[in-house]
Amino acid sequence: MTSRIKYGIVSASTCLVVMLMVGAVLGRGADQSDNYKQLTVFSDVVARIKSDYVEEPDMKSVTLGALNGLLEAIDPFASYLNADQYKDYLASKDSKRPDVGLILSKKFGYMSVVGTVPDSPAAKAGFTMGDIIESIKGISTRDMPLAYAGLLLQGAAGSELELGVVRVRHPEPETVKLTRAALVVPTIDARMLPGQVGYVDVNALTAVQVKQAADAIQKLQKEGAQKLVVDFRDCALGTPDDGIAFANLFVNKGRLIYYKGQRVPEQDINADASKAITTLPTAVLINHGTADAAEVAASALNDNKRAQLVGERTYGDAAVRRAITMEDGGAIILSVAKYYTADGKAIQDAGVTPATVVAEPEPQVDVDENGEPLPTAQPPEQPQKKKLEDDPVLKKAIEILGTSRA
Repeated sequence: MTSRIKYGIVSASTCLVVMLMVGAVLGRGADQSDNYKQLTVFSDVVARIKSDYVEEPDMKSVTLGALNGLLEAIDPFASYLNADQYKDYLASKDSKRPDVGLILSKKFGYMSVVGTVPDSPAAKAGFTMGDIIESIKGISTRDMPLAYAGLLLQGAAGSELELGVVRVRHPEPETVKLTRAALVVPTIDARMLPGQVGYVDVNALTAVQVKQAADAIQKLQKEGAQKLVVDFRDCALGTPDDGIAFANLFVNKGRLIYYKGQRVPEQDINADASKAITTLPTAVLINHGTADAAEVAASALNDNKRAQLVGERTYGDAAVRRAITMEDGGAIILSVAKYYTADGKAIQDAGVTPATVVAEPEPQVDVDENGEPLPTAQPPEQPQKKKLEDDPVLKKAIEILGTSRA
């Protein structure tokens, strides 16, 4: 069976399953007979595929593709795991196994890179937001559950992992080999800029980085900082709880953010006055690679008028996710509640949009004599600090802070 035909079958099945789900949701207030009609259509199509297709298709694979296509259509971070995959998922969920450091979602059926763990093998290999992972260990990711892909990225320290990749900056498919390693998130980079502006670069936002950021901010204040710039660009690692804890460093009262879902009542998360450490005017830099914890923090600071957002709209990933077990021993990992901005927009759906939009300059791509992109250069092995000279987003943030009252 050719890949095009397989794709056609899976696509048709996926569309039908999506129809069934939408019908089931809308059917609460509609005629239930419509849902049965859709079930009949789905059943008829499956029967025709089995009886009339040129060869006997693998219906298990078709069904799996349809299920994951359905989940991707409503939630790019959702997964369906069969019983064996779910057992592996549970066994490794809380372990800190060596990894390559890719943060993924599903896009157009394939795995899409949201970001990388700083200083990880993936970061050092130049992976960036928007790169497509076509295969992992020779297995196509088109119908692969997102959570299962995460399992395949892990392995013994020093072991090699082969990925099929289409990069944003180099569209020709290529094979990249990464060596798994223990992941260690780097410390916060904080420094004083001219004009008594404290700069805090947060490229990951876990509980450890929240504590480091608090210490860095207090140190900058003692050194005479009168304003702060927090750089969340390309910060995709961390959970919403970490983002809430970070925002609380700046906000001493009121609601930081709220979340709700179909079966999850609206829950306000309020600031704890004892955890606030600064009242300095602040600007926060964001871009398309800002996700999850950093989005929650940026939204909370913006909604409480504690920071002005500068840059580009964020990725869109902030939800409460749970594994829901199925009768066959498998599970679906699904967003059961979403975090919302003060104006009622779900961060996972719309991202966070800055009041001051400043696009980052496009990176220069080297080309050959025919104008074709050259292979992606490998970045240096040592971690590199962001170059702040001639940074238009940072310049605009400092300009805005210059008009703020200290």
